[in-house]
Amino acid sequence: MTTTMSTAKTDLMKRALDGMNRNVAESPLTVREKVALTCRALFDAGHDSGLAGQITARAETPGTYYTQRLGLGFDEITAGNLLLVDEDLTVLQGEGMANPANRFHSWIYRARPDVHCIVHTHPFHVAALSMLEVPLVVSQMDIAPLYDDCAFLSEWPGVPVGNEEGEIISGALGDKKAILLAHHGHVVAGSSIEEACSLAMLIERGAKLQLAAMAAGTIAELPDRLAREAHDWTLTPKRSQANFAYYARRALAHHPDALTN
Repeated sequence: MTTTMSTAKTDLMKRALDGMNRNVAESPLTVREKVALTCRALFDAGHDSGLAGQITARAETPGTYYTQRLGLGFDEITAGNLLLVDEDLTVLQGEGMANPANRFHSWIYRARPDVHCIVHTHPFHVAALSMLEVPLVVSQMDIAPLYDDCAFLSEWPGVPVGNEEGEIISGALGDKKAILLAHHGHVVAGSSIEEACSLAMLIERGAKLQLAAMAAGTIAELPDRLAREAHDWTLTPKRSQANFAYYARRALAHHPDALTN
């Protein structure tokens, strides 16, 4: 006998969140393993662009983070070949060097204590949208986690290897979860690796949808109140954990060497 058919939406949402808190388990993976699987998952999703792009995550010691070695593609990253670097990109553990473009990550981590993982890639549709010098338009439910949470840098500051670019990008990002960089790509600044991976998947899908919609007509806006409700509903830690667990399982099935130490 049903007991919820007349229950208010707010109560049903709370009931569902309580259920997720009980049923979605914390990941047993280490930070290194999560970063490696994020690299593989995003590679499979079309985020590879040769050796361009970086994925970083805060490490255990303040002022340090994990990142991939320059010269390795996302499909070659394992938990064991990640580098541990400091804010100056000095390698503390591992062999080789970090991508010099990682410098702007240090600026974001300094400005945003809430950020624990940064994904910067040049996926095809994001890169194509960036060439039009228009911001990401969130007008579809699946992309709601990015509603009013994706900034836009309208002018390309050049190759991001200097402190100037770090200051510009971190300043333009502000308190948002993501930013579209004109003539470049995107940056996702997640509160966790799980969230960053999930949002990176979404921003590429959002760009693909936007390009298709722009080619067909004029994009209609979402109702602000409902869009904010959807943003808050879909951007919860447990939902990000559930999303990431799926991406991780799929990546591990395709790349069983990803967790190699």
